[in-house]
Amino acid sequence: MLRMWAARAGLFVLVLASAVSAQAQLKVGIVDMRRAILESAEIKKISAEMEAKYKPRQDEGQRMAKQLQDIQTQIQNGQGKLSQSALTELQTQGQRRQRDLQRLSDDLQADIDRDRQDILSKAQANMQAVVKKIAEDKGYDLIVDVTSTLYYKTALDLTNDAITAYNAAHPAK
Repeated sequence: MLRMWAARAGLFVLVLASAVSAQAQLKVGIVDMRRAILESAEIKKISAEMEAKYKPRQDEGQRMAKQLQDIQTQIQNGQGKLSQSALTELQTQGQRRQRDLQRLSDDLQADIDRDRQDILSKAQANMQAVVKKIAEDKGYDLIVDVTSTLYYKTALDLTNDAITAYNAAHPAK
């Protein structure tokens, strides 16, 4: 019985030593996917293009907000000085302007969110392919996103490599 226990203990130690030996050979890297995507030349260029695309609508929203503020100022300053019909007309204009501003703001935000989601989902798929290629080319067994990592040595961080490889594979046009 003692021999059987000793044999099992020896087998356990052998299996454990094999596992430790296999882990020692495991090559692991870390990538901050969010940073890698957002710092790529392609995304920076697209961000600037989106700002230019939506700037006229944002300017229109600011203009409408200014008009609404002017109407509210007229109402406040006109208390006791304006007729009831003039005051009602200003309140109606203010409500109309508020509704138009809200509609513009909602539509603008929905368009921006839709474009951003499309762009980021394509960039994420492209970045995943780039990271996979880095893993294959450099012999990594595992590459983990930094968001799911509690601790790592900075020497394992491949984010800058991923950005460089992404920029080479997907140059900003």
